[in-house]
Amino acid sequence: MWTEATKPVALMMCMAALCGVFYAAFLSPVSHPEGNLWDTLTLLSLTAGICVASGMLFLEGNGNEDGELLRTLPVQMLLWAVGVMAVMFVASWYLETHCVFYRDVRRL
Repeated sequence: MWTEATKPVALMMCMAALCGVFYAAFLSPVSHPEGNLWDTLTLLSLTAGICVASGMLFLEGNGNEDGELLRTLPVQMLLWAVGVMAVMFVASWYLETHCVFYRDVRRL
């Protein structure tokens, strides 16, 4: 009974942790990008732990088969979010170094 009551709480914790990783990776102002990268990776590892623990909670009461943990909702959310954020991070890094999106207004 308690596992059914804690599943929504665990899912909300996963979503909040993933939002925290997104904020740390893309929205927080930084002065040194290398330090931000290590902070984001540390936060990502903590988020992965939360999502895997929530996935194990989702497995409670079901038959434990090999590879079934990867099919739980929190772990799938983690994998999809990390994949999308990795693509967005590489794209933003490329665009930041190779493209200029502003016009020099001092000429006008």
